[in-house]
Amino acid sequence: MSEPEIARPTRSLAAVTARLLVSGGPFEMETATVNGVAVRVWKHAPAHMRAIVESSLEHGQTPALVYGEERLTHARFYALTAALARRLADDYGVAKGDRVAIAMRNYPEWVVAFFAATSIGAIAVPLNSWWSGPELEFGLTDSGAKVLVADGERIERLSEALGRLEVSLIGVRTEELPEGARDWEAVLGAVDADARLPEADLAPDEPCTLFYTSGTTGRPKGAIGSHRNLASNIVSGSYSRFRSLMRLGLEMEEVQAYIDALGPAVVLCVLPLFHATGAQTVMLPTLANGGTLVLMYKWDPDEALRLVERERVTAITAVPAMISQMTASPRLGEFDLGSLMVLGSGGAPAAPALVSRTRRSMHEMLLGQGYGLTECSATATVNGGSDYLLRPESAGLPVATVDVKVVDPEERELPPGEVGEVWIKGPGVVHGYWRRPDATAATFTDGWLRTGDLGRLDEEGFLYIVDRATDMIIRGGENVYCAEVEAAVHEHPAVGEVAVVGVPDEVYGEEVGAVVRLLPGRELTEAELVDFLKPRIAGYKIPSHVRIVTEDLPRNAAGKLLKKRLKREYGWAGAEG
Repeated sequence: MSEPEIARPTRSLAAVTARLLVSGGPFEMETATVNGVAVRVWKHAPAHMRAIVESSLEHGQTPALVYGEERLTHARFYALTAALARRLADDYGVAKGDRVAIAMRNYPEWVVAFFAATSIGAIAVPLNSWWSGPELEFGLTDSGAKVLVADGERIERLSEALGRLEVSLIGVRTEELPEGARDWEAVLGAVDADARLPEADLAPDEPCTLFYTSGTTGRPKGAIGSHRNLASNIVSGSYSRFRSLMRLGLEMEEVQAYIDALGPAVVLCVLPLFHATGAQTVMLPTLANGGTLVLMYKWDPDEALRLVERERVTAITAVPAMISQMTASPRLGEFDLGSLMVLGSGGAPAAPALVSRTRRSMHEMLLGQGYGLTECSATATVNGGSDYLLRPESAGLPVATVDVKVVDPEERELPPGEVGEVWIKGPGVVHGYWRRPDATAATFTDGWLRTGDLGRLDEEGFLYIVDRATDMIIRGGENVYCAEVEAAVHEHPAVGEVAVVGVPDEVYGEEVGAVVRLLPGRELTEAELVDFLKPRIAGYKIPSHVRIVTEDLPRNAAGKLLKKRLKREYGWAGAEG
């Protein structure tokens, strides 16, 4: 299939922005004071997560969640959420500010648990379901979770730790429960259709989530997200879609009529809900706008294609590796994908070549990618429609409530074209790190988030990321911090030193590579090292490329490992070499 011609923008960004931000419109802004800092915010964003749950009553029998053959309408989703919220409050004593951890696959219960907790003022703590037992235990201990809602796989990994954790356990989709735990169905009991949320007084800037992210030290940190942080994504997503379509000459009313004619979105959720992208840019807008969220047990490109056809999916946001696997599937032509209208990329940088490959192999649709971090609640810039096709290497334009600047090492703002650290300010910037005052002070300054990413802005305000945070690998959308993996490798008694680096990979973007120097007289094979790491860190963090050496690893005069040199020596440098 040949690549279609690109439709060029017919209206300037300034003209589109002026039309979108008109007073009284859906994208009207106002100024709010958040932690003493004046911030532009969306005037008509939902005030809190509870408002999203309550809006489900307006959508009645429209499907809200689809998982396999299971279907929950918006009305049923509300009833289940209300029932669990009441049980958390009445049976478990969960009050405003208490933490409720969630550790499971993308089951419908994940979504219900998230909204049940946040709708009564508790703080939801989504834990990475790929984490090992010790990693999960750390998340529970660090957050001080009062209740854990977990599936059988996560409960099994935590089996040795549950006895020493002061957390009440609710088991999901499992027949075996440890002593003292209760089953999901037993907790909810009979759920009446007229169930209602217990009373709660919530404010936009109160905390509602702890999404864990790793720092350069490799120790996970909980990013404190507020109701406003999360709800901003709902309006930002709509704003970006309107901006892309109006750039082609459509008026605001025409775009709205087009969206209304399409009906509620059906969105295939291929990303883990414990990720900011999966929960905040996929789950939240879908449910808030009365759409249907289609969940998968695990990622499989052919199953995704099958679900697009069966459920008439209209939109997908995925990491580039997933998009690449779908477009490369030998079964691509077997499925009717005509319903798919939006295909977005997020969670990892997409190679420009992926855009051309997608347009050649699939029908014409709205393509785009976004840039953001857990610390800015996923969305900061968006590149969509013709702008993305013409600038596929760009992370896009900031949404209207977000400011982006590029600074030099002395924190002076740089002009367009010059490379420096990317700083972000807006209603999505979280309130710091949970119980990490030093890390908070180092990362957040007067409302600005220091991303650690290197980038530049062009004359029109498009952002280009030229490098990522120091020592971070993005493997298929999963952040892997080298220091954490190095620490785990160093635990082996035969290891003298180790350097962990990213290795270019066509499927995952990057794989994890490790160069390991053994102590004199010691022996260690790659297989033995992998077996040693399996119970210590998640599988996606375990190096798939290992070199065992006996000579000292190269360092500079300051003692810092020369990782770029190592990557060149072992043929792992790719295009950067």
